[in-house]
Parts: sequence; structure tokens; C-alpha cells
Amino acid sequence: MPIVHLLPHPDLCPRGLDIEIKTGKSLCEGLLKAGVAIEHACEMVCACATCHVHVREGSASLTETDDEENDQLDNAWGLDAQSRLACCVKLGTTNITIELPRHTRNHAWEH
Repeated sequence: MPIVHLLPHPDLCPRGLDIEIKTGKSLCEGLLKAGVAIEHACEMVCACATCHVHVREGSASLTETDDEENDQLDNAWGLDAQSRLACCVKLGTTNITIELPRHTRNHAWEH
């Protein structure tokens, strides 16, 4: 099983986390199962951009983005070339490193 290395996030995962998620499974579901309270306002049907993540390493082994995901990504805060929606990402066979954005479409944290 690939390991998902989650970089530290001050509110959702202050120490970072390494979790195993089965190949072919949803990144969003795996994060939630591991206790990471990632937003998913549309209940993981690719109808919002609240589960936006940045895939910092290992993106080559993930499923490709499709038109629906690309359309929703246009609504994400802090979009970059490594942006994906966790509900659309199906794990491949290699480890990945992800970063959770500081802000989401639903909430903005101020510190």
C-alpha cells in the first residue's frame, strides 16, 4: 500500500502524518478515516472545491484529472500546478506527499 505523507498543517494536522491508503482508494476517504478533518462539503462527488490539496510529490502515479475536476479546481483557493481535489484522487502504487492549503472555499483561518 502506498504511504501518504501529509505535511504539517497548523489546524488540521499540526505534526504531519503518514498513513497507508490502498491503491485505487480515494485520498479524501483515506484522510477522513485517519482522523484528518479535511472539508468535503459536497460529500465527495466533485461538486465543490473544499477538499483541495497540493500533491507535492508522487503525482505521476495518481489518476489523471478529468474535465469535471478541472472545472471545480477553478474555484479553489491558492490553486497551483500541483492542485487536486482529494475526492477525485485515487491512489496509485507509489508514495505521495500532500499539503493541505491554509484556506478552503468554505473557511478561512486567520492567525
